[in-house]
Amino acid sequence: MVEMYFDGDLDLIQDKTIAVIGFGNQGRAWATILRDYRLQVIVGNIRDSAYEEAIRAGFEVYSISEAAKKADIIALLIPDEVAPKVFYGEIEPYTRDKKHYVLVFASGYNVAYGFIEPPQNADTVMVAPRMIGAGILDLHKQGRGYPVLLGVARNVSGNAWGYARAIAKGIGAIGRPGGVAIESSFDEEALVDLLTEQTWSPLLIAAFIAYFEVVTEEFGVSPEVVILELYASGELAEVAKHMAELGLFEQLKLHSRTSQYGHLTRLKRYLTEDLKNKIRQAAKEIKSGEFAKEWALEQLIGLPTFKRLYRELAESRLAVVEKELYRVLGRR
Repeated sequence: MVEMYFDGDLDLIQDKTIAVIGFGNQGRAWATILRDYRLQVIVGNIRDSAYEEAIRAGFEVYSISEAAKKADIIALLIPDEVAPKVFYGEIEPYTRDKKHYVLVFASGYNVAYGFIEPPQNADTVMVAPRMIGAGILDLHKQGRGYPVLLGVARNVSGNAWGYARAIAKGIGAIGRPGGVAIESSFDEEALVDLLTEQTWSPLLIAAFIAYFEVVTEEFGVSPEVVILELYASGELAEVAKHMAELGLFEQLKLHSRTSQYGHLTRLKRYLTEDLKNKIRQAAKEIKSGEFAKEWALEQLIGLPTFKRLYRELAESRLAVVEKELYRVLGRR
């Protein structure tokens, strides 16, 4: 059974300066909750709107390099694709003389694929929320926790796991109802996170597109009706909420008997060996580093594939109808 933790010791980080690098969705949530726990928090950010927002929120805000100099704990909460450049340009040169510090990642990606090497003088830990920043803040207001994955890539002090659990508590994940920290690794987190983004999530979008094209083009259904049925009504979000609360199969009992019968009898049409092979292929590409190399090259040449695919979807009939429907509904 995997190790699970439900609390952490804030005394480990009580007297340490914590630099939140990046005041985006995760950074804003982490900084806010750490401060609510009366921990010493500063923010490091480039001079942009987020920098000004952090000042308005009452934080001490510095350049990234200055924050790194001041910090005992550095939480790197910026996008994966820019993190290596920022780390080696604005953090590593200003921390290499520290006897010891704690370097915290919210995902396993850069360490797993070698884009950032754990420093010799830093406990390098992962505290990876399974929750978006806005959701973390909402749960914090309710006094509730949420799941996080913990990992350690370098244990200089001998207490890196303790620091990871303390930070998990400091950001409101554990020590509260509903919170759990699960022992994992940078490699494991990177695999499951990327596999989600490359399998069931695009599969869901593909199913929506196929559904839309079939029933509008072959069965004459109004495209607006289809979009509302698929996701715009909010029913899908409610189903997902019940999956999280009750479980994947238990939530089926909240549907009509007709719905349950349709689910159960048609499930195997889609749960095929071909589907498993596609997931297996994606997992192998992720595990081998092939995807990470592909994505790094795409960024290096200016994101041509990324931009083309986005443009194709934005110009699709579904997207055009959705835009007009959302305008009428007052959502855009």
